[in-house]
Formats: sequence, C-alpha cells, structure tokens
Amino acid sequence: QVHLVESGGGLVQAGGSLRLSCGASGVAFNKLTLGWFRQAPGKERKFVAAIGWSDGSTVYTDSVKGRFTIYRDNAENTVNLQMNSLNPEDTAVYYCAARYLGGGPGIQSNEYAYWGQGTQVTVSS
Repeated sequence: QVHLVESGGGLVQAGGSLRLSCGASGVAFNKLTLGWFRQAPGKERKFVAAIGWSDGSTVYTDSVKGRFTIYRDNAENTVNLQMNSLNPEDTAVYYCAARYLGGGPGIQSNEYAYWGQGTQVTVSS
C-alpha cells in the first residue's frame, strides 16, 4: 500500500508561481511512477504531468509545457510540481498519483493505483 500526501497549494495571482509537493510512503519510492492530475469544478480529472521510475523521463499535457516542471527526489521520497506563469485556467484541485513500476510515465488516470487527497490551487486574475 502506498500513502500519498500533497502539500503546497494555495491562492496566487495570475503570473505567479507555486510548488506542489507529494510525499510517499509504504513502498520503495524509486520504483514508483508518479503523476499529477487536476480537477476543476464541474469538470473531469485531467492529466497534468508524470515522471517515470526507471529513467526519470517526463511527460506533460500541452497546456502546461514550458510552465510546469515535475521532478522527483528519491532521497526524500517526494515528487514535486513547480508551476510558473500560472493563469486562472490552472485553478483546480491537484492530485498526486502513483503506480508501482510499469512502463513509461502514464497519462491516463486509470493507470494509477494510488492517489493523494488533493490540494487546492486557486489563481486569481
């Protein structure tokens, strides 16, 4: 069983930055593929970014490329999402997700077995 806890959400003005962090426990962290998803009010949960376990390869949804960076710290058992140049369309609850081993970083929510409780990010215009 993997336990995930997100932190770092909050309220920020458009153009600002936030860093989300997700701590994991319960399994060898370096064997986890990790992802971030988000869900805006009234909308379905959508993929944001993911990072693989074996080579650290990353993948991003088009709308965040060049603005968001996902990176992992295997020593601290954390995965982080650095978010820059935020805009109101980034407002959502952000969820950390994990799966054990697997192939490359997945972009589908059903590829992930473990989920955090979510952290709210609100970007004001």
